[in-house]
Amino acid sequence: MGPLSAPPCTQHITWKGVLLTASLLNFWNLPITAQVTIEALPPKVSEGKDVLLLVHNLPQNLAGYIWYKGQLMDLYHYITSYVVDGQINIYGPAYTGRETVYSNASLLIQNVTREDAGSYTLHIIKRGDRTRGVTGYFTFNLYLKLPKPYITINNSKPRENKDVLAFTCEPKSENYTYIWWLNGQSLPVSPRVKRPIENRILILPSVTRNETGPYECEIRDRDGGMHSDPVTLNVLYGPDLPSIYPSFTYYRSGENLYLSCFAESNPPAEYFWTINGKFQQSGQKLSIPQITTKHRGLYTCSVRNSATGKESSKSMTVEVSAPSGIGRLPLLNPI
Repeated sequence: MGPLSAPPCTQHITWKGVLLTASLLNFWNLPITAQVTIEALPPKVSEGKDVLLLVHNLPQNLAGYIWYKGQLMDLYHYITSYVVDGQINIYGPAYTGRETVYSNASLLIQNVTREDAGSYTLHIIKRGDRTRGVTGYFTFNLYLKLPKPYITINNSKPRENKDVLAFTCEPKSENYTYIWWLNGQSLPVSPRVKRPIENRILILPSVTRNETGPYECEIRDRDGGMHSDPVTLNVLYGPDLPSIYPSFTYYRSGENLYLSCFAESNPPAEYFWTINGKFQQSGQKLSIPQITTKHRGLYTCSVRNSATGKESSKSMTVEVSAPSGIGRLPLLNPI
């Protein structure tokens, strides 16, 4: 494909993964009326997409231009050049096969990688009087913007006081510093929270219901930081020792008995009632209308959590008084 007089049309970019932002530091020593500038199209580009370093206000009567990776203009950093006479492209050691320089000095970088971040120097050579050339140097900085991190967990439903929980902050890079946050506060180092050397992994040795979150991880470099979306744990626990309401245990014959049982548990516990060791019914509530003395005895509420494998129970003794008049001798008519 021959050199183009204008850069190709830019494509629509979906901003995912690693983003690149551009800023420009330039210097020009030619006496021109318009300042040469360089801009990135699009200004933010995802890793794996294309970016065009578009040159504006290019002066006339040019002999050619050279692009370098970085600010050192030596053979090692030489990417590619364009010779106006003959419209010739010459590739250097820093050329990866993904760079294209156009006749308007613009540089297209395809399939951008993390290694493409950094500075680029454009060396413009202008024809001068006789055989003496005049040059201009423009340094364009393409900075790496941090990707949004995310958290992975080794166990999505940990059991309280049983399971070791490990959070991992992604992506992994030696260029990042990792920081963990809980409820908006940076996590301190404590006996219960251990952070390995690289800090990318957060370990809870024995998770409890009070450590549900939200958790965030932050990655930082010299230019700033980026937080992940918060993650809240679903800690399985219980059932705790149940409570029976109301707590009074004396009834008169003919009254209605209503009992309710509750135990802290995640997921919610299953409830079972027994009277004197005999199964009565399931559910949190027990209702016996018009209770009689035959309903005296030991009432037990048993709770079970199949997710944790735990069971617990609470008992109470219910007394029922005899109906009025029962057990009295009949009155005798006087003789």
